[in-house]
Amino acid sequence: MDFQPTEMQTELSGLARRFAREKIQPVVEQDEHDERFRPELIAELGQLGLTGIPVAEAHGGAGLGYQDYITVLEELASVSVSYAISVAVTGLAQVILEKFGNEAQKQRIARLAAGQAIGAFSLSEAGSGSDAGSLRTTARRDGDHYVINGTKLWTTQADSAEVIMLMARTGAADDRTRGVSTFLLEQGTPGLRLGKREKKMGCHISHTMELVLENVRVPASCLVGREGDGFKIAMTALDSGRITIAASALGIARSSIEVATGHARQREQFGKPIGEYQGVSFLLADMATRYDAAKLLVQRAAFLKDQGLPFSTEAAMAKLFATDMAMQVTTDAVQILGGSGYTQDFPVERFMREAKVLQIVEGTNQIQRMVIGRSLLKTH
Repeated sequence: MDFQPTEMQTELSGLARRFAREKIQPVVEQDEHDERFRPELIAELGQLGLTGIPVAEAHGGAGLGYQDYITVLEELASVSVSYAISVAVTGLAQVILEKFGNEAQKQRIARLAAGQAIGAFSLSEAGSGSDAGSLRTTARRDGDHYVINGTKLWTTQADSAEVIMLMARTGAADDRTRGVSTFLLEQGTPGLRLGKREKKMGCHISHTMELVLENVRVPASCLVGREGDGFKIAMTALDSGRITIAASALGIARSSIEVATGHARQREQFGKPIGEYQGVSFLLADMATRYDAAKLLVQRAAFLKDQGLPFSTEAAMAKLFATDMAMQVTTDAVQILGGSGYTQDFPVERFMREAKVLQIVEGTNQIQRMVIGRSLLKTH
C-alpha cells in the first residue's frame, strides 16, 4: 500500500476540487436553504468522468478502483456532502448491476456512469433499517412477473432517480437471509409513487424520500441476481457504501479544519491570535491527528477492496472511525469559531449537521461496532 497519491489520483482530486469550488460552492448555501438539487451538476461531473469511476470501461465506467474513487468523494464532500452522496449512491447502483446483474441489466450502467441518469438504493423500511433481514415489502411471483407491495423509507434521491435498486421479500418472513430479493425498478412504473420527503437536520440538497408500492407489476427480468440473493446483495453494497461514506466524512472534516485554522490565525483576543493559546492550538492538533488517522483507515479499506481481499471489517472500522471523527472535528470547529461558528455566515455549522447523518447511514455506528466485534470473536 503506497501512501503517495498516484498521478491518476492527483488528476482526479484536482478535477473534483475545481468543479466543487467553481460549480457547487457558489450555490450550495442557497440551494441548502431552498432544498434544491441540480441534476445538471451530476451530468457535468459525468462529462468529467467522475460519476462512473469504480465500474469497468466495458460498461461505460472509468475502470478505476476505490482508492481513486475516495479521492473524488472527499473533494466533493469538502464543499457539499449532498453531492458526494448523490455520486456515491448512483455509483452503488452501478456496482450492484455490474456484480450481480444480467447482460441486459448491465446495459443500464452506461447512462449512470456518464451522469446522464441518477440511481437510487431502496432497502430501509419503518421497521427495518440496520436490520436488513426484517423488511416487509413483498414481491409475489405471478407467472412471468412479480407484483410488489409495500412502503420504503429513507431512499436517497428517489425523486430524481431513473432506476431504483429495491429490496423486497420473496420468501417467508422468518427466512431472514434467503427470503429477500433485489429488483431493478424504473421511475414511472405504474403503482410506484413517491411519498413524503423527509424534513432533515441537514443535507437538504439531497432529497430523502418515501416510496409507496401498490401492486407494482414488473417483469421477472427485473430480478437482479437470483431469487433470494437480496440479502447478500445488500450486504455487499453496504460494505462498499461504508467506504464512500467514510470518504465523505474526510471531506467535511478537512474543510472544517481549514476554516477553524484560518479563523484561529485571524481572530484576536487579549492582544494576540487565538491560535496562540494552548486551548485552541491543542484542539486543532487533535482535529488534524484524528483526520489523518481516519484517512489511513479509509485508504486501507479501499486498498483491500481493490486487491480483491476481504474488507468488510476494515470498511466498518473506516466508517465508524471516520464519521465519529467528522462529528467531533466539526463540533470543535464550531467551538473555535465561537459565536460565529453557530451562525450560518460560516459553513462549519452546516458541516456539523451534515456530519451527524454520516454516523447513521450505511448502518449506524453501533452496527459497525457489532460487525467489528463479531469479526474479533469469530472462531476459525
